[in-house]
Amino acid sequence: MSDRRIPKYRRHKATGQAVVSLHGRDIYLGRYNTAASRLAYDRLIIEYLSGGHVNADDGLTVTELIAQFWKHVKAYYQKNGQPTTEVREFKRILGIVRKFYGDLPAREFTPLKLKAVRQELMGKGLCRKSINKHISRIRNMFRWATEQELVPPDVLHGLRAVQGLRRGRTTAPDRPPVQPVEESLVTATLPHMPPIVADMVRFQLITGCRPMEVCLIRAMDIDRSGDVWIYRPESHKTEHHGRERVIPIGPTAQGIIAAYLDREPHEYLFSPRESERLRLLDVHRKRRTPISCGNRPGTNRKRGLLKRTPGEHYTTQTYARAIGRACTKANVEHWSPNRLRHTAATRIRQMYGIEGAQIVLGHARADVTQVYAERDLSKALDIARKTG
Repeated sequence: MSDRRIPKYRRHKATGQAVVSLHGRDIYLGRYNTAASRLAYDRLIIEYLSGGHVNADDGLTVTELIAQFWKHVKAYYQKNGQPTTEVREFKRILGIVRKFYGDLPAREFTPLKLKAVRQELMGKGLCRKSINKHISRIRNMFRWATEQELVPPDVLHGLRAVQGLRRGRTTAPDRPPVQPVEESLVTATLPHMPPIVADMVRFQLITGCRPMEVCLIRAMDIDRSGDVWIYRPESHKTEHHGRERVIPIGPTAQGIIAAYLDREPHEYLFSPRESERLRLLDVHRKRRTPISCGNRPGTNRKRGLLKRTPGEHYTTQTYARAIGRACTKANVEHWSPNRLRHTAATRIRQMYGIEGAQIVLGHARADVTQVYAERDLSKALDIARKTG
């Protein structure tokens, strides 16, 4: 039984029709107090209580459709109570659709209009894959609208006829593939990182885990009963597919995180809050002004003026920014934490083959591992020397 409040059957004085308000819209049912209007009211209320969005009329505009779909987006695309990156991407593309076709009846959104939106994205310089994903998001909205009976099924059928942009058949650029970062470059950058961020980089480089997985590691997620520890992240990229993620932690990686295991089991090992505390202690240690002169620690801050406070754990964005700042200080090429995973994959594949890399990286298919593990040219050259 739904806990929704049942909207009332009312009389519209100006027209003499029966009316009911659903989802912020007035739906007219015909002459007031007739059997037909009562029947229409009962049908709409049943659909409303079932959780659906009733098909009020054929005049639903694209803007109105976006408003209803947006509620679904915010409720559906969540992980651990937080909105995923898809919410941001939907907001971006739906804003463009609304700008172009907000006043258009949703049922009149044809394949040519979808292609016009795609052309706008190409004009903004987006890469081919990003454009294809955005077009899929628009189709996703109309698929949802079809399921809720907000638009006729033939609208979605027409939009499916628009093919994705193909490599080499479009002016939209392709991003270059992510390459491994040279370990010498990582070594040159490490001294310029905060100690905690440096340990995150070392841990990720050894284990091949994803940036998010190193950011969210906690003591309670690590099984330390064997000589090789097992890290099972509470949240990971493929959990919505029902897959378990297992990250083995060998002796060297164990040595990196051992100093962080003295906290509460639910606390994150790598904390920006702790990193900032250590930074301030280091600044105080290097202080030359006598403590009796100038500002004492904490006295030059006014309540409420601090714009941001460090969080309980790093995010993939703050982790990447910390690495970027270190690259600037080291005066070296900027690299991202994602490239560390590619570096680890290449090294593991050289030593244990594609199957070994697939298992360690947690990929379901070997062809995905190929994306991360670059082909070892030196090994191919050595084989050529031996085989002629």
